Amino acid sequence: MSELSQTGGRRTLAFGPRFLISMAITAIILWIALRGAWPMMVEKAASATPHGPDMALFARLPLAVQLHIFGAVGALGLGSVLLAVRKGRMFHRVAGWTWVALVALVAGSSIFIQGLNGGKLSVLHAFTAITLVSLPLAVMWAKRHEVNRHRSAMMGLFYGAVAVNMFIAFIPGRTMWNLFFG
Repeated sequence: MSELSQTGGRRTLAFGPRFLISMAITAIILWIALRGAWPMMVEKAASATPHGPDMALFARLPLAVQLHIFGAVGALGLGSVLLAVRKGRMFHRVAGWTWVALVALVAGSSIFIQGLNGGKLSVLHAFTAITLVSLPLAVMWAKRHEVNRHRSAMMGLFYGAVAVNMFIAFIPGRTMWNLFFG
């Protein structure tokens, strides 16, 4: 994960070995999930026309998928705000608990989304396991005032579990792609 460091009075992003390892693991998961599908994805992306969300398609989705999308979009938006605001204040605490609930909703609902893999868990469910372990640890570290560990875990969850998975969700042919481009 990335860590913030002080350099001459300014905060800079220093990418350490944990960040590089997590990016390598993410690349491997993406490669496993996408191998063989590349030509179809390129063809769909070339003919894409962006539009507002297809609410008729959204209404036809199973409840678990609807909850998953609601939580993911909310977690991405609120997480972006949380990264930008000052930490430790009341807003950070209240919004942080809301973000934790949204991420827990996303991870919990993903367990019930198995249709693409013949009713079995897919390689993307590895993110679910990581999230369900990391999220309570990050909360515990915040309660213990272990700020650096809390920050690292939350940033890792945001970038790894939310932002990277949002990228994966918008792969041509997937549900989010179809909602906005299909």
